[in-house]
Amino acid sequence: MPEGHTLHRLAKLHQQRLAGGVVRVSSPQGKFAGGAARVDRQVLVRSEAWGKHLLHHYESGLAVHVHLGLYGTFTESAIPMGEPVGQVRMRLAGAGFGTDLRGPTACEVLTAPEIGALIDRLGPDPLRRGADPERAWQRIHRSRRPIGSLLMDQQVIAGVGNVYRAEVLYRHGIAPHRPGTALAPGEWEALWADLVQLMRVGVRRGKMHVVRAEHDHGEPSYAPDRPRTYVYRRAGAPCRTCGTPVAHSVLEGRNLFWCPTCQPS
Repeated sequence: MPEGHTLHRLAKLHQQRLAGGVVRVSSPQGKFAGGAARVDRQVLVRSEAWGKHLLHHYESGLAVHVHLGLYGTFTESAIPMGEPVGQVRMRLAGAGFGTDLRGPTACEVLTAPEIGALIDRLGPDPLRRGADPERAWQRIHRSRRPIGSLLMDQQVIAGVGNVYRAEVLYRHGIAPHRPGTALAPGEWEALWADLVQLMRVGVRRGKMHVVRAEHDHGEPSYAPDRPRTYVYRRAGAPCRTCGTPVAHSVLEGRNLFWCPTCQPS
């Protein structure tokens, strides 16, 4: 599932290419036809991301909310756009730029109160200016849930997914099963600061970069189109720093990776 940096990159792209102009909105697939008609031929005022949620705000006060989920993708195109290929849920066409959305978990029109309710459900987003990590800390240090679960809870922190969860915990030597109540304030401050830095790099570069230079020996990643990682999807492989086989289990339905030696508690 795309993590927060991906949505922030999309929001910046759509802001640069579409915001400020009239946008044609359609649903070649038909599933979003009613919603598309509500915002078609309006000015797209701004595009923004909150965690893993993308919002397109229109002049009427309505917004299109997109959650990509596991399979959602946007593909860009020059204008004029060709015939839709595949199941295009939503097509946006501006003066010089177009994009097709396929396979999202959510693609819906929201009113202002509904937008507010969505944002209120989310924890602080490390990529949003002014995000308050204290809000997340107040939930973390009172919870006996594992920190590995809390980092993935979008009501605690918005935008962190499985890769950033695994990698930031490794980088700080924290076992993913440690209860939130056992996390020290200084550890949380360091985790948050690292998430902010790592996710900003993801926005800037368009991909995750989580391995420190001294540990990046250039060996192939687990997949050609994926970044090298310390532990994520490296189950059984030697830890980059100590050589211990990377451990794997399932936590609350999601794959979990960690080094038992570098993350002892």
